[in-house]
Amino acid sequence: MEITEVRVHLRNEDKLKAFATVTFDNCFVVRNMKIISGNKGLILCMPSRKLPDGTYKDIAHPINMDFRKSLEDRVMSCYQEEVKKNGEKTV
Repeated sequence: MEITEVRVHLRNEDKLKAFATVTFDNCFVVRNMKIISGNKGLILCMPSRKLPDGTYKDIAHPINMDFRKSLEDRVMSCYQEEVKKNGEKTV
């Protein structure tokens, strides 16, 4: 599976830094990934929904660590480019 496009939409919020939309193989898209400022730096959060008990469950997510790492690396790289383009500070 190939990541064919990443779009990053910057946010001007304290914790939420951006939303990301990722297209795979030019035929499948995952929207609403979040780039969050955490205690140890930036975190890529998968799209999720709130359950009746107040917890959250991912709607879509990588199932192995190799793909998770390549996805995170690609999205974070695109995030850094977007921040540079807009002249904003990163975490």
